Amino acid sequence: MADEVVLLDFWPSMFGMRVTVAQAEKGVKYEYKEEDLLNKSPLLLQMNPVHKKIPVLIHSGKPVSESTNIVQYIDEAWKDKAPLLPSDPYQRAQARFWVDYIDKNVSSFALILSN
Repeated sequence: MADEVVLLDFWPSMFGMRVTVAQAEKGVKYEYKEEDLLNKSPLLLQMNPVHKKIPVLIHSGKPVSESTNIVQYIDEAWKDKAPLLPSDPYQRAQARFWVDYIDKNVSSFALILSN
């Protein structure tokens, strides 16, 4: 379990997809565990006791929640791979702007469509 990586997710989650893309970009090998959001697993409830939602990345037994936090964690924990954000501060700020924009607009639109 020294460097075991597990992703608790639900396949249509756009937030989980963000994490999956970051892991693919970094070449991080992981075990995928599908969650039933109507019947949450004891592991999910244990690893994310505050929000009780996906995605959750478990790295060496330690959970990281919230997709943006998880992507930043992946970028920092696997520094030996290509960085996910540009090195230029302005370009990095622009990338963060678009992540925030998508979080506030696209995810709200997706919630409206799902109801």
